[in-house]
Amino acid sequence: MAVCARLCGVGQSRRCRRRQRQNQQGQGSDSDMDEEEEERIVGLKQSDAGGGGGPESGAATAGPSDACENGSGHVNRGSLDSTSTGPQHPQSLAELPPELLVETFSLLPGTALPNVALVCKKFRQILNTETIWRRRCMEEFGMKEDLRKMEVEGVSSREIYVKRVNPRVKSGRFMKLLPDYEHRDYRDVYTHLLHPYRQILGLWQPDIGPYGGLLNVVVDGLFIIGWMYLPPHDPRVEDPMRRRPLFRIHLWESKKSTVECMYGHKGPHKGDIQTGKKDEFSTKCSQTDHHRMPGGRQEEFRTWLEEEWGRTLEEIFHEHMQELILMKFIYTSQYDNCLTYRRIYLPPTMPSDLLHPGLFKGTYGSHGLEIVMLSFHGNSARATKLTGDPNVPAGQLTLDVDLSRPVVLPDIKHQRNIEELSRLGACSDVTAAGGVEAERVTGTDSPPPDPSSSISPPESQPFVLPLGVMARNEVYPRTCRKCFYGTGLIAGHGFTSPERTPGLFVLFDADRFGFIWLELKSFSLYSRLTDNLAHSYAPNMERFEAMLGNMQSWTS
Repeated sequence: MAVCARLCGVGQSRRCRRRQRQNQQGQGSDSDMDEEEEERIVGLKQSDAGGGGGPESGAATAGPSDACENGSGHVNRGSLDSTSTGPQHPQSLAELPPELLVETFSLLPGTALPNVALVCKKFRQILNTETIWRRRCMEEFGMKEDLRKMEVEGVSSREIYVKRVNPRVKSGRFMKLLPDYEHRDYRDVYTHLLHPYRQILGLWQPDIGPYGGLLNVVVDGLFIIGWMYLPPHDPRVEDPMRRRPLFRIHLWESKKSTVECMYGHKGPHKGDIQTGKKDEFSTKCSQTDHHRMPGGRQEEFRTWLEEEWGRTLEEIFHEHMQELILMKFIYTSQYDNCLTYRRIYLPPTMPSDLLHPGLFKGTYGSHGLEIVMLSFHGNSARATKLTGDPNVPAGQLTLDVDLSRPVVLPDIKHQRNIEELSRLGACSDVTAAGGVEAERVTGTDSPPPDPSSSISPPESQPFVLPLGVMARNEVYPRTCRKCFYGTGLIAGHGFTSPERTPGLFVLFDADRFGFIWLELKSFSLYSRLTDNLAHSYAPNMERFEAMLGNMQSWTS
């Protein structure tokens, strides 16, 4: 409290403070500023408190010992001679009042503050103010104002820790295992936790062969947590995403950051993070025995199947799907010790986009639900896989939609005929190649839809799937806004003989679209991820397209 009083320039009278400084000099105390500097600042604060005249009046109030007074109580600056010792305007940054310096330093990036501390003793003392570092943590990393609020999207770190250690133990036991946030200050959090690991915040794709994945690293109270995002259980594409913590980083009383692996069912244990290359980092578990279960691989498989698919193997009657599930378990189990992650960006939004780009969950037959990234590139809309399968791996361009080839759907009766839809797709190909107006294809006098126009207000039209088209979702939107010709990527096992097959991209609303695989007679429904993903957007379109190119090279 005494330090705060000295920094703010308030507290006891000038005579009492002078007596305290004389007593402290014998004890070798380090005062914030010398006597003359503090007297000058106090004089300035007293003159400001008088509130006599503003800058326009050219007058300021002062005490009788500082300057001569006129009848109105204001000081006539013109009457002051050159030997006056009254309050003067600050001639340098160091002469500003401490409260103004605190406000000024709070606006600087945290990386610049160590250099500011080297200027003088006064700056170094002021930089010990908690207000400065609290503001840096909040503005640069989105940390909550109260360090004890440890929640991200309604999921608390304390709750996860309790569930993964031993739910039967009383909550007091867990509080002792958490960092002592009551005695933690923002400067320590910024210096030893947030700043050293700032490069790993954001979205990442794990290198798990063809399966890929989506990792979101966020600041969660006194933790940095890596959340693995998992699609909902097939085929509930409109359900929210599931999340599983893979690692966390926090501070102990020694002011040293600690990395813990969260994989497995025995609670957090020792781990490590390496950040050698740009836009890439890796995690390593030092205690893989925490990943094992007492019942061996069979128990681990049953538990994994319940978490991954929400059912048992006996409930999955399709033999081919059983083989795919078992293959994924064996393959992904090899990566529970060490994983490498590569940065991915969300696409920037442009005014000409058909809808907001972003992440969507989609149905892919026996492979279940997968995550794709929708982006716009001129007259093209592209969906890139973030999670994949042995046929079309993660990183590949699963959908390529030509926005210059709109398709106006016929009435409900003709929509039920798959040959009719295929003919419309072929006609749109002729239209785009020969420059024929769209009304000649659709038989109407309406102009062709403008892909760059906004989808609001919508002009909905009835929609129904053709007979014989397989869909994982029996419930799907029955009205759509627009439809375009596109192609989808298919391949054999191991990404052999890849080829693009024709299809129709159907826009239902701002958060849902579908794709009819015409030759495969299959339908995929996509629903937007609504999670708040901070530190994730590409700085520009060039950076985003370079990232897409790198993603395809990772799995090629």
